[in-house]
Amino acid sequence: MVTADPPVSPWNIANVVTVARIFLVPVFAVFVVLSGMEHTGWRVAACLLFVFISATDFVDGWLARSRGLVTDFGKLADPIADKALIGTALVLLSWYDALPWWVTVVILARELGITLWRMAIRNRTVVAADRGGKLKTVLQITAVSWMLFPWPSPLDAVGLWLMYAALILTVLTGMDYLWKAFKSRESEPNRSS
Repeated sequence: MVTADPPVSPWNIANVVTVARIFLVPVFAVFVVLSGMEHTGWRVAACLLFVFISATDFVDGWLARSRGLVTDFGKLADPIADKALIGTALVLLSWYDALPWWVTVVILARELGITLWRMAIRNRTVVAADRGGKLKTVLQITAVSWMLFPWPSPLDAVGLWLMYAALILTVLTGMDYLWKAFKSRESEPNRSS
């Protein structure tokens, strides 16, 4: 007699790391506000915390896959944690005039739009994240980290160029995702027959 594996509890180490990441986002925001983007010590602290929180994204994903701890809660909470961290960083960088608002708006519109689209079609089809999406995330993290760190001029300008590259890749991967989702839906058999 074959017995089914017991369901994975949402209270597992991978999800604990994800939830901790969500709770660290406001702490990161406080560090940026305390820095005012002028106080070197707080900027370094904000940068290091941002890098640490970003790294936990890879840790919780690895834990979930390697230990068979993938849950519906984790699938929902992980992207929320990612968007909360990147979104908070972009808004604060724009608030302190380190990043043009239009860049923040375009990136957040893409991220929110794709997230809502994924939720809308999740019962019909799944378009997995590809290398472009992962590269986009790495480039966003690199750009934000660079912009948070108090580099001397002219090195500080590198962060803005990294962010423009991240912006281009963010838009292109968003368009690619929608195209793949459209093609996937188009190839589904007609269910009305």
